[in-house]
Amino acid sequence: MGPDSAYCPVSSTTYGAVLLVSPITPPAPPKARIPEDSEYAFFGGAKRPLQVNFCKNPRCANYGVPPAVAVKYARRAKAGAAPGVDYRLGAFGAGLPNLHCLLCKESIPLKSNRGVVEELTRLLAPFVDRAPLCCPRPDCSNAAVSAPNPAAYYRFGKTEGGSARYRCRACKKTFSEPLRATLRQREPRKNVPVLTSLMNKMPLTRITEAHGISPQTVYDKLDFFAKQAEAFAAKHERRLPEVVRGTKRYLAIDRQEYAVNWTQRKDRRNVVIRALGTADLETGFVYGMHINFDGSLSADTVEADAASCGDYTAAAPLRRYARLWLRPDYTKAVADSATRVAKRIRSGLTLEEDILKTYQEAEIRGDVESPEMVGAHQRFPATGMQVHAEYTMYAHFYYLHGLLSSAEKLRFYMDQESGIRAACLAAFEDEIRDRRADAFFVRLGKELSVDAKRKVIRRSKDAFAAECDANPELDEHQVKVLMMKRELAAAATIGKWSDRWAVHPFPNQAEPGKAVCYLTDFGDLDEDHKARLHLKASLHAIDRFFMSVRRRLNMLERPVATSSRAGRTWYGYSAYQPENIGKLLTVFRAYYNYCLAGRDGMTPAMRLGLTSAPISPSELLGQ
Repeated sequence: MGPDSAYCPVSSTTYGAVLLVSPITPPAPPKARIPEDSEYAFFGGAKRPLQVNFCKNPRCANYGVPPAVAVKYARRAKAGAAPGVDYRLGAFGAGLPNLHCLLCKESIPLKSNRGVVEELTRLLAPFVDRAPLCCPRPDCSNAAVSAPNPAAYYRFGKTEGGSARYRCRACKKTFSEPLRATLRQREPRKNVPVLTSLMNKMPLTRITEAHGISPQTVYDKLDFFAKQAEAFAAKHERRLPEVVRGTKRYLAIDRQEYAVNWTQRKDRRNVVIRALGTADLETGFVYGMHINFDGSLSADTVEADAASCGDYTAAAPLRRYARLWLRPDYTKAVADSATRVAKRIRSGLTLEEDILKTYQEAEIRGDVESPEMVGAHQRFPATGMQVHAEYTMYAHFYYLHGLLSSAEKLRFYMDQESGIRAACLAAFEDEIRDRRADAFFVRLGKELSVDAKRKVIRRSKDAFAAECDANPELDEHQVKVLMMKRELAAAATIGKWSDRWAVHPFPNQAEPGKAVCYLTDFGDLDEDHKARLHLKASLHAIDRFFMSVRRRLNMLERPVATSSRAGRTWYGYSAYQPENIGKLLTVFRAYYNYCLAGRDGMTPAMRLGLTSAPISPSELLGQ
């Protein structure tokens, strides 16, 4: 990483080779009107530039082209002008500067490229290689030779903790392997039973009773589980670029929110943590589940640094700590929420009305890419730092790019959210241009009763049967394509951006109402191909994972809000520290991918080709 892409320097935590320390002299705020490029790299590969500030309209000549010249005042777009020139800046200095594309009239909120890289670095931390075990003397000829190596080192017994010890043949220096992860645990034999209890919705108090341990020991073990699961998953998922090479991957992307209980009776506001997840439609494998919270940072240190380097008065994308929620941001967001939609009332709306309402809510945001609604019932985290959700979204898609860009084709089926759309179209811009990737919005209608769902499904089956009778020369799949083509021809234009939405003609119990919008339609696919892609549209893979999170993790079960609490929620088993949410999701994603077998006897990792058999909990923990 270059100096512009270093992780936020505000704590003593180490990410890979980057040491995070508080700077002695705060950096001067950037003076550039457009955030400068930053750099990132995957798995020790070559660095590549990152710039997310460009038109996100795939059919515009400015798509993927950052502004070469950005002028303050509007001017007419000249015929034949070079892409990248026809932009202007708007609302600069108001805290939310926008880039206006004069070719297609889109407005693009500016983002800090450095902030995206900082967040991406956090997500990629598990993939950073540990330093090899070598002779610790820097002037020794074996300083770069990894142990064990009989030509360079003797085996020299073991330490009291059981770690292998080596002696350098060149300088005679003695050193040993790192201590076993379970060395200082009093009862490591309880790790697997405690993990199994956590993954099967046993409350914390019941775990302490059932296994004879203290609550603090449970939290200590959760921290241990998260580190081991993270390392196990990273070891296998480094192979993903090769595993998916040349394949077609169909991906479902959606969000889930978690409320953190208050800890003081005098302040009964919740911290709301948002997670973005991506799952493979065919295998169920969850590639990533990332929350917008960084527990390694000290809020007091960041706030002091931000104040001294001018972040409180700088435009949001030009700040040193652009990706993080600062306390003044929370205060302003609460004030702004009074002028926005106070409550998202979804019941009683048709699917088309629900889609239109979502567009309208996005339009009135100060930042169309930010999905966060911060109300008076929410508070700033007491420990760690909350990340602006849109930065986690961008980082999530660049994370996916590093794992999946080697696939022959990528199809993204995404929840209707403008921030998710922008992040996907930025990270996979090259693949979309090369027609190796496509993006779709999928909107589900889930507010039906069980009886209403059955009626919808019955009508769909009757319509399908009638169509099969009317076209006896076609097989069932061809009939489905025919019906989908008919829906595409009748697609409705909805919202400010004139997106065309087609109703999916084959609902099911999990998705009783579904509409699909093709975001990257260049008109280059024949109607049958387009219909087949729409037929595949679903969020079921990621929603199934979300459902498992709610049903299997007691701390993350959906809390209940009542009118008497003014939007506040409290659930006796919920987490009290935001970082525990991240740890639980890290452990459960690995457990879900590698340990839980379906009816076919295979885990998601087996279906994808990462493993050949289910992984036992003890193997997941490295025991």
